Amino acid sequence: MTATGSLLYLDGVSVSFDGFKALNNLSFLIGRNEMRAIIGPNGAGKTTMMDVITGKTRPDTGTLLFGEKLDLTRHDEAEIAGFGIGRKFQKPTVFESHTVEDNIALALKAPRGPFATLFHRREREESARIDALLELVRLDSRRDDLAGDLSHGQKQWLEIGMLLAQDPQLLLIDEPAAGMTDAETAATADLLRDISKSHSVVVVEHDMTFVRALDVKVTVLHEGSVLAEGSLDHVSSDQKVIDVYLGR
Repeated sequence: MTATGSLLYLDGVSVSFDGFKALNNLSFLIGRNEMRAIIGPNGAGKTTMMDVITGKTRPDTGTLLFGEKLDLTRHDEAEIAGFGIGRKFQKPTVFESHTVEDNIALALKAPRGPFATLFHRREREESARIDALLELVRLDSRRDDLAGDLSHGQKQWLEIGMLLAQDPQLLLIDEPAAGMTDAETAATADLLRDISKSHSVVVVEHDMTFVRALDVKVTVLHEGSVLAEGSLDHVSSDQKVIDVYLGR
C-alpha cells in the first residue's frame, strides 16, 4: 500500500492509553472524492481514528499523510482544520438563536477578526455560495427560520452545510443517521452521495440500513485495526466480521 493518489493515508498507526491499544497497526487509505463507511463494535477504535486524523490525539507510531505528502503528526488540531479536514460530531451544534442562513454565513471560510465580522457586507459571490450550500443540504426553504426550530435531522444537515462552508477536502462524519426518521435517513444518504462527488467523506456509522444506502466501500475495525474491507455484502459474509460484530 502506497500513498500515491490518495488523499488520506494511514500506515501502521498505533495509539495506546495506559497500556490499552486503542489503535493497533491501523493501515488504510482514502482516495480523492471517495466516500468510505467505517463500521465496527464499540471499542474498535473508530473515535480514536478520527481523533488521530484531526490532531486531537498523537499516534505513538505510524505514518499519517494528507494529500500524499503532508505529515499530519507534525501539526495540531487548528492547523489540520486549516489544511482542509473537517469533522462533524454525532450531536449537532448549531447557533439555535440565529437563522439557518446566518449559520451558514457565520461558518464561511474567510479571514475575519471581530471587527471585520461586525462591519462585514456580504459580497455577491458569498451570497451565491450560501444559496448553493442551502440548496445542497436541502434547507433552502428554511433559510429564514431559526436553527432551533429545525428537526434533529435538519440540524444535522445544517451542521454538514456549515462544515462545507469551510471548504474542506475531507469530511469526517460521526453517526449522521442517529436519531433520524426513516425519511431523513434516506435523504441524508442522498446528501452524502452528492457531497462525495466533490469531497472525500468518511462516515462512521452503526446503522447497517444507512450504510447499505450509501453503497460505498466499507472498512470494518476491530481492536484498533482493519478486520475486513470491501462492499457491505462482502464484509457481511466474512465469518470474522459476523463473529465480532454483526452476530451480536
